[in-house]
Amino acid sequence: MNRSVLYRGLLILAVLAAAGFAAFPLEDKIRLGLDLRGGMHLVLRVETQDAVNSEMTKDMDRLVEQAKEEGVTGLQAVKSGDHAFAVTGVPSGADAKIAAIAKSFHSTQGHQTWDWERQGDRIVFTMGAAPLKEIERLSVRQALETINNRINAYGVTEPTIVPVGDSDRIVMQLPGIDDPERVKDLIKQTAFLEFRLTDFPHGGGGGVSRQAILDNYQGRLPDHVEILEGKERDSEGRPLYLAVEKRSVVTGRDLKAARPSSGQFNEPVVSFSFGRDGAQRFGDATGANVGRGLAIILDNQVVSAPVIESKITSDGIIRGNFTRQEVDDLSMVLRSGALPAGIVYLEERTVGPSLGRDSIRQGLRAGWIGSLLVVLTMLFMYRLTGINAVAALTLNVALVFGALGFFHATLTLPGIAGIVLTVGMAVDANVLIFERIKEELRVGRTVRSAIEAGFAKALSSILDANITTLIAALFLFQFGTGPIRGFAVTLSVGILASLFTAIFVSRWIFDLTLAGRERVERLSI
Repeated sequence: MNRSVLYRGLLILAVLAAAGFAAFPLEDKIRLGLDLRGGMHLVLRVETQDAVNSEMTKDMDRLVEQAKEEGVTGLQAVKSGDHAFAVTGVPSGADAKIAAIAKSFHSTQGHQTWDWERQGDRIVFTMGAAPLKEIERLSVRQALETINNRINAYGVTEPTIVPVGDSDRIVMQLPGIDDPERVKDLIKQTAFLEFRLTDFPHGGGGGVSRQAILDNYQGRLPDHVEILEGKERDSEGRPLYLAVEKRSVVTGRDLKAARPSSGQFNEPVVSFSFGRDGAQRFGDATGANVGRGLAIILDNQVVSAPVIESKITSDGIIRGNFTRQEVDDLSMVLRSGALPAGIVYLEERTVGPSLGRDSIRQGLRAGWIGSLLVVLTMLFMYRLTGINAVAALTLNVALVFGALGFFHATLTLPGIAGIVLTVGMAVDANVLIFERIKEELRVGRTVRSAIEAGFAKALSSILDANITTLIAALFLFQFGTGPIRGFAVTLSVGILASLFTAIFVSRWIFDLTLAGRERVERLSI
């Protein structure tokens, strides 16, 4: 046997063995997509403007506070745009001092956050483009990490949670979900926890309407106070409102742990504990305000407002007429951290497991029928030479599953369609080669010469067809999501495998058949 034929045969055998090793066992190496296994597909948008507003509010408060420490009093900072605020009450000659304070605010990457200019009787501060982009990027990344923590805590196996390029969108695939609404609530809950002191002027800081509370302030709230809606309801089902200080004593970021527990009367509550710094601030605030109310606020809603009876340091509980499931979920989201911005659902698909099993069964049936028809067609059209195409096709499918197993790819219903399409494209290359060989035989070439010319002349057409399709598949993978990516992956792998089998393996089979035969008179084609 020709050494070239032997070495090429050993290479093909090694590739086949590697594909088998990479693919088996299939159930461990290749994951099933949502449309086959069942679950949820979500596309979310992070409201990055919320994160910008939060950063701007923090810097507004810092600016006024630091200016006060440096002797500039009477300043008021108000939001004047999506990423701008204005400071009024600046004394003459104090512009440079205020600007110097603002210039000391830098982003995590060292960019100066605020540009400023005097406009009449006020100074307007505008966030620079670089720090604005950085805040938006970080808010998406933090949202991604927080959602990932929550989903892992919920117990979803093999979730896929990825950002879409540099945009504000996140794609999630959650297999095996049996309670979609609970998961959506769990993901979307901002879970920003605050502890603030209540404000009780003239014995009344709460009421069944905002106006009732305003009446206690003679119709105008102090600058340091705001009115928030409470979780509790009165006997007629109306929400109760509460006047609270705007400044937080501590927030959920100071928590060290949060866990489900039971209260004094066995009611579901959330137990929490603070880290060292948080415990110090919490202890100082509660020790100095015994007898006042302490509002526990979650996502801008007052959950409860117990009266401080003594100094509290590191441990406490959150009550709020919770159910056991609400306590479990609240503990989970508090442990995972607050979202930096709100979440909007742009797309949602839910697939039941029974529908997934039907998809697998019908997809496999389509694949077997399609492959059988291709095999019969090749044998009918090209006789014994058709066996060459069938052998190459079999190896092609093995290589596809080997590659999917090696990369632990996710197989979707469109992915199965991509495999079926690959079967057709693989024999398409063989058809081009075989037809070229037949043409060469008709003009009187010998069998060996016809085979060599057939492969040489068909090569450019095969490369053109497969490379252009591969480019299209790469675009689908880059810009598509979910099942579209699954189709692109299997199609891309199938194209590369078909190039190898049609050009290399099919030629080797011809050479193996003709090896050792000095003269071949005819070819069954």
